[in-house]
Amino acid sequence: MVGNWKMNANHLEAIQMVQKLSYRLDPGDYDRVDVVVAPAFTALRSVQIVIEQDHMPIGLGAQDVHWEPEGAYTGEVSAPMLAKLGVGHVIVGHSERRQMFGETDETVNRKTRAVLDTGMVPVVCVGENLGEREEGRAEEVVIGQVRAGLNRNLGIGSVVVAYEPVWAIGTGRNALPDDAGVMAEMIRETMRDMADTDVAEGTRLLYGGSVNAGNIKDFMAKRHVDGALVGGASLDPDSFAAIVRYFR
Repeated sequence: MVGNWKMNANHLEAIQMVQKLSYRLDPGDYDRVDVVVAPAFTALRSVQIVIEQDHMPIGLGAQDVHWEPEGAYTGEVSAPMLAKLGVGHVIVGHSERRQMFGETDETVNRKTRAVLDTGMVPVVCVGENLGEREEGRAEEVVIGQVRAGLNRNLGIGSVVVAYEPVWAIGTGRNALPDDAGVMAEMIRETMRDMADTDVAEGTRLLYGGSVNAGNIKDFMAKRHVDGALVGGASLDPDSFAAIVRYFR
C-alpha cells in the first residue's frame, strides 16, 4: 500500500502523520502488507529520520524524480539524491505529472531507468482519461503506456505498476472493481508478452483512484490487483491504517 501525500503536509506535519500511522498498525500488519508513504520533497529527510530512529517498518517513497543523475536542472531532484535519503520507491508518471506538467511516455521511461539504476523501485503509473475511455480507447492507451514506459526496464520484482484511471483521481468517482480487475489482467498479459510469465506474475499491480477504507475490499478481491496507490485517504492516518488493516 503506497500513500501518495502529494503537495500536502510540511515537514512537521509529515512527522506527525507517519508517527500516528505507526501507532495504529501492529507488527502483524507489516508482515501482511508492505506499507510505503511518499511525502513532499521538503519532508523526505524529516520522515526518514523518524522512520529510522523509531525503527518503523514503513517504506519511504518519493513522488517524482529527474532522469539525469546531476546537472543544470533547477528545481529538480535526482535518483542518487533520493537513494541517499533511504528512499525505496519512487512514483513515476503519475497522471497529474502527465496532465499538468507534460510528461510523456519517453520521459516516464527515462525516469524509470534512472530509478532502477540507483537500486530503487519505480511505481510506474498508467491510465486513461475520461475522453479516451468514452471513445473506447482505454485498453489501447494503457497498453501503449505500459509498453513505452517499461521498455527495457523489466525484471522480476524490479518495478511496480499502478493502474490509475485519470478520471477517478481525486474526483470522488471510482472505477468499478470489475473494470480495475480487467485492466490489471490486461497489464499483466502485456508484461508477459514483453518479457515472460515469471516477470508478469512477479510484478505487483496496484489500483489507484479515490481508494478508501470503504471500497478497498472490492478492489482487492480482484485476482490481479495486489495493492493500492492511495491519495487523499492516505493523509488521514486513521483512514490509511484502516486500508492497510483490510488484510487482517
